[in-house]
Amino acid sequence: MVVELLGTRLIAPFYGASLYVWTSLISVTLIALALGYYWGGIWADRTRSGLSFIIAAAGFLTLIIPWLTGPVLLATDSLGLRLGSFMSTLILFSPSLIMLGMVGPFAVKLSTSTLASVGASTGSIYAVSTVGSVIGTLFLGFYLFPLIGSREIFIGLGIALFILAMIVAVIERKYLKSTSALAPTTLLVIIGLALYPQIASSGKSESGDAFQTVFERESLYGWVRVIDQPQENMRLLTSDASTIGAASLSHGENLLTYQKIVTMIPALAPSMRNALLIGQGAGHMVATLKEFGIVTDTLEIDPAVAEAASEHFGFIPTGRRIIGDARYEVRQLKGSYDLIILDVFTGGSEPTHLLTVEAIAQLRDLLTDQGILALNFVAFYDNGRNPALASVAKTLTQVFPHQRVFISDPNENFNDFIFLATHHALDLNDDSIPQMQRAWLKDRLLAIDQSNGMILTDNLSNLELLQIRKSETYRRMIVDMVGTRHFIR
Repeated sequence: MVVELLGTRLIAPFYGASLYVWTSLISVTLIALALGYYWGGIWADRTRSGLSFIIAAAGFLTLIIPWLTGPVLLATDSLGLRLGSFMSTLILFSPSLIMLGMVGPFAVKLSTSTLASVGASTGSIYAVSTVGSVIGTLFLGFYLFPLIGSREIFIGLGIALFILAMIVAVIERKYLKSTSALAPTTLLVIIGLALYPQIASSGKSESGDAFQTVFERESLYGWVRVIDQPQENMRLLTSDASTIGAASLSHGENLLTYQKIVTMIPALAPSMRNALLIGQGAGHMVATLKEFGIVTDTLEIDPAVAEAASEHFGFIPTGRRIIGDARYEVRQLKGSYDLIILDVFTGGSEPTHLLTVEAIAQLRDLLTDQGILALNFVAFYDNGRNPALASVAKTLTQVFPHQRVFISDPNENFNDFIFLATHHALDLNDDSIPQMQRAWLKDRLLAIDQSNGMILTDNLSNLELLQIRKSETYRRMIVDMVGTRHFIR
């Protein structure tokens, strides 16, 4: 379980923490354990010694996982999101998981003295194994992982298995009078410890003339970094292989063009006074709204993103600063907002639980009667027939009677789309809207055909499936721009 959980943190920076990565890890874990159980049973029937070697092999194969991650991810990069994530997971984790799976049958064989006691022995061993997995998973997720990086935990796990292997080797020699496994077990431990310096130093961030990593933090939700490109006068805020903020190095101005619509929204509702931003990113929209006298509460799931925004993008909150998952935190909010901005849909995995009828209804209940929900969504336009866009529009229609959709760059098929959902019709011809802003909005106004979309619900949402092409295109675009090695742990 520890290997399975940690696996996402090594794969996610390159392939994203999507459903496909989790599916690959779970499938590979089950495949590897099945093979381990089968081969372990065969080996146990042939000899009563060798458990120490199996554990040492598992430790060695676990120890070298961080060392192999870079080459394996680069080798599978051309296979695409689904096949690439599966093959990299299979190559990296199945060897150690197979060896760990072999431990159970071997332990059952050693603990069974008579056929009459085989049931109790088997039940006891697998009960202890399961309890150990639960304890290890809870300790890893709740305490260890927030304090120590995934690479260091992999290395520590490998060394711990080496220590256990040597203890078992001593027991085998004393009670089974067997020394056949002692030499290969000791050899594996020596080789593993000899490789330790190289393994420990692998995966370090590389900084060249074009890109420089100035901030790096591994959190529970992603690998957050601030990357500077001095030649282009650009600073990026990334989470795994997704850009969630961009600013110029010289003046710190926002470089994400889709966020320009935030400067237009106050003109659509001149009485706007307070806002909620879900998905803080670098925090540029908060600064923009402040210029219009609007106080903004921010809700960001990742504390590492919030830290990077404050330290490297000059983010200064104007309202409450909330760290947590939106679906939970929104339920705790009281009062109402004139504007809610939902900006969590970037290039990585789709947070589908935030774009369902139930989630949108929760946000609607926080809006004033004249309030506006602004939603950013990344997708292909496909002449207005993209089923993902259609599904978003159709879902919003179930909650709000009116919506407007704008495209960030009218000349590109792959784009940011901004939905404005309201209880009242938005009049873009209103004379109170400055002429330049009216022209900007009208030039980007779209009509989305909802006929090929589906209503997204907590019970059924196929958005991640519909967005596979988007995820692969976005990942390739960012990786090609920054370089593959910047996204390898």
